[in-house]
Amino acid sequence: MVFLEHQSALVRLTGADGPKTIFKVFGSPCSQFTGNWAFGYESADAAALWGQIPLDADIVITHMPPHSHCDSLNTGEPVGCKALRQALSKVRPLLAVCGHVHDARGYGRVKWSSPSSANAGPEQAEHKVMRGVLPPRESKKQNLVDLTGKKAERLDNDGYSVYANPDLATASFTPSQNALLLPSITASTSMMPDSPQQSQYTPLPSLSSLIGNTRSDEIRSRRKETCIVNAAIMAIKWPHRGGRKFHPPIVVDLELPTWTEPE
Repeated sequence: MVFLEHQSALVRLTGADGPKTIFKVFGSPCSQFTGNWAFGYESADAAALWGQIPLDADIVITHMPPHSHCDSLNTGEPVGCKALRQALSKVRPLLAVCGHVHDARGYGRVKWSSPSSANAGPEQAEHKVMRGVLPPRESKKQNLVDLTGKKAERLDNDGYSVYANPDLATASFTPSQNALLLPSITASTSMMPDSPQQSQYTPLPSLSSLIGNTRSDEIRSRRKETCIVNAAIMAIKWPHRGGRKFHPPIVVDLELPTWTEPE
């Protein structure tokens, strides 16, 4: 288990009977709200904060949902972060996982317009949005999101971060290592609300800084679709009147590149 404090990691699965896949994941606990809760950020800092997501991230995990995607309250009001939505329209990862808004648990698939539209607003970048359907909470069926083409249409995204050379990325690991943590924000920068440097975010390094040129233009041209999942586990909101109730976990079946042992 690896805790990502607004940073990314290169992960390879090493189980003897496992799929031996390799991918880059970015994770952040930050949420846009005011108050005394941990990991909060102000609206004025949102664009700089989410601008740190590396453009070659395969999977993005955030506590906060993006605006207009898996973020609506029971009233229908979207409460997600607009800056995060804008950032995802540029990165276009295979999978974006969030939570925070329990009412909006579920998933959707976003078909992107041409790569050049990433510099426009998210409304122009999003060509088509398809909302998925999961079994009801009382059902004993597995909450499966299939992106492989076995049970649903295959995700139109093979712009993997290690697309140029997966084996070269593997060479960065020690034999016993399965997660390579990449630097987060600079040590002198704090994300706490009382820090005078809270807005001085610096870009996170791309994978190319570790393994050379990853042919970023080619990767972007292959990123045509993203699946966004709100994986909130709580079925009712605080203060949980009548006792806590939980949703079953959501399982995502996703194709990723594989690695081999370096010679």
